[in-house]
Amino acid sequence: MKNIKPIITTVFLLCFTLTLKAQEKPILTFEQYLENVKNNNISYLIEKYNVDIADANLKASKIFSDPELSVSYGNNQNWNMQMGYGIDAELSYDFNLGGKRKAQMNVAKSEKEMTEALLEDYFRNLRADATIAYLTALKQNKMYKIQQQSYFRMLELAKADSIRYRLGSIMEVDARQSKLEASNMLNDVYSSEADLQEVLIQLLLFQGSKNLVMPDSIAGELFYSKRNFDLQQLIITAQNNRTDLQAVLKSKEVSQSNLRLAKANRAIELGVSIGGSYSSEVRNEIAPAPAFKGITAGISIPLKFSNTNKGEIHAAQFAVKQSELEYEAVEQQIASEVMQAYNKYLICCRQVEQFNSGMLEEAEFILEKIVYSYERGETGILETLNAQRTYNDVQINYNEILYNCALSLIELERTCGIWDIEIK
Repeated sequence: MKNIKPIITTVFLLCFTLTLKAQEKPILTFEQYLENVKNNNISYLIEKYNVDIADANLKASKIFSDPELSVSYGNNQNWNMQMGYGIDAELSYDFNLGGKRKAQMNVAKSEKEMTEALLEDYFRNLRADATIAYLTALKQNKMYKIQQQSYFRMLELAKADSIRYRLGSIMEVDARQSKLEASNMLNDVYSSEADLQEVLIQLLLFQGSKNLVMPDSIAGELFYSKRNFDLQQLIITAQNNRTDLQAVLKSKEVSQSNLRLAKANRAIELGVSIGGSYSSEVRNEIAPAPAFKGITAGISIPLKFSNTNKGEIHAAQFAVKQSELEYEAVEQQIASEVMQAYNKYLICCRQVEQFNSGMLEEAEFILEKIVYSYERGETGILETLNAQRTYNDVQINYNEILYNCALSLIELERTCGIWDIEIK
């Protein structure tokens, strides 16, 4: 019995530990999050099928046209007049002299390359949007902590005021005021927690998998990274890297391939046929004839009167010109987006640096001094509450500006087609 008790205790502790671990929610890191987005995002998986479809269409375009076999049977009253019967067979094939098959393959190949570029562009935007959602969760998590900190500070002050009121050091209205402010801040904490849960659910949506568990918290902090960029070099980089511009370029190639296909469709399709026939013996007494075999060969040349209508050619030519203008328009749009994102990033950096010049420390110093003075009876409750609100506003504004700065960097890298964002 003495040996069994330690074993039972060990098993109980082990089961209790495993139960606690099972109840623990994981901490989501940014690297894990982006990997889940890449592998499980439903919308991205749907877009991937477009590449598979385009690849299947490319394989389908490589097939040759099928030959045609025709067989006919003729009975010339063989049973009652003994006129015999005949069997004819013919094999025919059409040759396109304008390279239609090659043109079809070029169209399918260009469409596949365009689809691949569109998929890359989709992931470029998905990755940026998913990162913004992660930053939003970090911002809301920080907001929740700010509200919690303010509430705990005010709660301690309200408890102290309750004691001071019973000792006769302050008036009843001051004690009630601090208690009311603490209750009001608790409501702010609840509201902030609800907002945090909402953005965490949004992260699950980006990750796509149904089996994922909503994390208890996420790793990382809002970051400030002052980067020195050259605007003209950014524009050149964007025009070289942007996958949507590459997609427009592939769209231009598709239009050119369709023009060549339209010309190939107007070419003559030469039909070649070869056949054989067999006629049985005619045993009719009036006109008997022996059985015989025949061979036929022929060429068919269509009369392309439809080529006088050049609507298909003109439509394809206009599509080529349209795609050229679309390419120029996207180039200009990219340059405009880069300049706007660059200027916004610079402004956000200045705002962060303004806060880093000592605003946070100053607000905290003022709050601590006023709280200390209030506890000594040198200032009133309203001055203390105003100092607390000011400190909260400074923290919240700093959190918001850090978020906007990180957001502007993501948008700048998105517009330039580069990516080196890390959140730790």
